[in-house]
Amino acid sequence: MSTLKLPPVGKKNREVRTVGRGLQPIFFIIFTLLMLAGINTRLAYLQIIEGHKFKVRAEANRIRTIAKQPERGNIFDRHGKLLATTRYPRSVYLWPMAHTKPSWSVVGPRLEKVLQIPQQEIEKKLEEAGADATSLVRIARDLTEAEITGLKEYETELPNVEIHTEAVRYYPHGKEMAHVLGYTRELTPQQLKKKKKEGYRLGDVIGQMGVEKAYENLLRGEWGGQQVEVDGKGRPIRVLGEKQAKAGNDIHLTIDLNLQKAAQKALTLPRGAIVAIDPNNGAVLAMVSRPNFDPNIFSKQRLSQKDWQSVQGSNFPLVNRALSAFPPASTYKIITTTAGLESGKFSPSTVLQTYGSLTIGGVTFGEWNHAGFGPLGFQGAIAMSSDTFFYQVGRRIGGPTLIEWTRKYGFGKKTGIEFPDEESKGNVPDDRWKRKVWKMPWTVGDTINMSIGQGALQTTPLQAAIMFAVPANGGYRVKPHLLKDHEEAKNWRESLNMKPSTIKVLREGLRRVVTDGTGTRLKVASIPPASGKSGTAEAGVGRPNHTWFGAYAPADKPEIVVVAFGENSGGGGASNCGPIVLQVLEEYFQKKYPGKYKKTESKELKAKTQNSRRRTGN
Repeated sequence: MSTLKLPPVGKKNREVRTVGRGLQPIFFIIFTLLMLAGINTRLAYLQIIEGHKFKVRAEANRIRTIAKQPERGNIFDRHGKLLATTRYPRSVYLWPMAHTKPSWSVVGPRLEKVLQIPQQEIEKKLEEAGADATSLVRIARDLTEAEITGLKEYETELPNVEIHTEAVRYYPHGKEMAHVLGYTRELTPQQLKKKKKEGYRLGDVIGQMGVEKAYENLLRGEWGGQQVEVDGKGRPIRVLGEKQAKAGNDIHLTIDLNLQKAAQKALTLPRGAIVAIDPNNGAVLAMVSRPNFDPNIFSKQRLSQKDWQSVQGSNFPLVNRALSAFPPASTYKIITTTAGLESGKFSPSTVLQTYGSLTIGGVTFGEWNHAGFGPLGFQGAIAMSSDTFFYQVGRRIGGPTLIEWTRKYGFGKKTGIEFPDEESKGNVPDDRWKRKVWKMPWTVGDTINMSIGQGALQTTPLQAAIMFAVPANGGYRVKPHLLKDHEEAKNWRESLNMKPSTIKVLREGLRRVVTDGTGTRLKVASIPPASGKSGTAEAGVGRPNHTWFGAYAPADKPEIVVVAFGENSGGGGASNCGPIVLQVLEEYFQKKYPGKYKKTESKELKAKTQNSRRRTGN
């Protein structure tokens, strides 16, 4: 049997195999070094470049922040009586990462059932905060005892759910201060986007109206908080650090709470307003609007259907009618008198014949009593509120002069009170306005209408109060304000540069309104001698009149101006609003000067009211 013999391996082949075996360890060493270099480079990158970020993430898992909401500053009236403060109900908070865990399928439905809040609404709040957020998120506030009991009953099923006490706004006088104080409410998502740069955060409350909004920066305060170390299950181990929340500043208003309550009680009309100011410096002593609302309802997490109906009714209770514009009617004759006398076309001794009506430019303009009052001077015309007297004044001085003085009194622009977003500037029509809005030129008829406060002319009750302050203080326009320490506003007085004789005629005429004119309702012993003016404005075909009455007292040295307004109240200004103004004046003077002014007897009140109704529809 033959044997297969392989050819001998050549020297060259043996050398190749030997070299190959020698290179293998070298390649392995190089590969290992490269791998180690890569790993070390990656570790260096993670530790040096990314180290801080991962440290923060680790700390976020180990350390949680419990924010401490600041207590909002208190609000007081001019005498130190509390108007707005803080109460401490309990609220439900969640850690944002809670709803990302499997347990959320149990926690979510349970919270929905106990709190009566849709699970989707809770999830939306948590998603807005973000799953990586390290602060608690409030999902419900102002818990009832039943809700607290329910949460404790299912405590074992509700991990990462916590109950804490928090500061919530409280208004002890409820509706009585609603339109002055306004209310606070949790930031909307849109507001939060705008306010984040100012340090606001999810769940923050902010002043949404009134003084709360105007002085948000003073009242707000600064957030504090605790850093808490937690274990793997999220349970607190120890407090690592704490920053105390800084309470907001207390503020004092010019409002007199007793006078505010008296005004609220006096204003029995379904819709209307009362404004009381100091005519010498513009301090607002009372401001009431009806219908009103309870600002405490906005401190709730969720408003019930009943709550919404109370603030969204057809009469618009959130609207501050003291700052809304309406035709001023015959109260405006103060300005027509000023324009007539200051124009130089009339003198303080002017006497004009009055008529049952006047036909001007082919249009007949009637007198309110349909008969006229015979010859009258300015004082008598103001006292009896004669329309035909002021038609003649308006026609002679012309629209431009009347409009000029209307603007000097502050009509057609905001007064400067702290509520710019809520205040209407009103309207002073002129030729340019009429051509733009009605596509027609100004006519003598427009001037006639304006001369008695009708037509497209509109003013707010607050602007009307500023108007009454001009004759009361001797010819100065003042700036209304609500902050007691508002030095700039207190010291702001703009002279209208009126002749002393003009001021004298105005004061004599307004005094005669009360002594023997349309406002004898105020001729009583319960207040000092007063001056005033009534007004009744047409509100459109088929709609009841608007009514007005403004007054100041004492007549010789005025301390207070009060204006009452009735929206679509019907009737006359003296009979509807005169008694309202009287009640406010009685509260002011009888509280300030105890025993000096006696309360009006009921028979006297009845007789005065009947007398006012016989005398005027103005």
